[in-house]
Amino acid sequence: MFYRGQAGQWAWLLHRVSGAAVALFLFVHILDTALIGFGPTAYNTVTSVYHNTFVRILEVLLVGAVLYHGANGVRLIVIDFWPKGINYNQAMIRAGLILYPLLMLIVAYVMLRTSF
Repeated sequence: MFYRGQAGQWAWLLHRVSGAAVALFLFVHILDTALIGFGPTAYNTVTSVYHNTFVRILEVLLVGAVLYHGANGVRLIVIDFWPKGINYNQAMIRAGLILYPLLMLIVAYVMLRTSF
């Protein structure tokens, strides 16, 4: 069986991309929090951008990246620490394909309902 182009490869790729997105956000978050050292005016000016609708959509995508990365990490832990876990890999990926979009619809609604 080839790994290339199948669900496992896409799960691996999305895991890497979501991890990089979360790491990038943490870097930006540390920078904007460090601005408090320059006074409340500098901090409030920079953080006021978070009230922008476009940035709120980016926050939803960030939460999506965190949720995907975490859930896929749990799948990987199950595979690594349970000898029969690999037998359920495809089932866990399929369950994620069903549950993740449903969860993200709920998250997006809750996070964006005041923006529109």
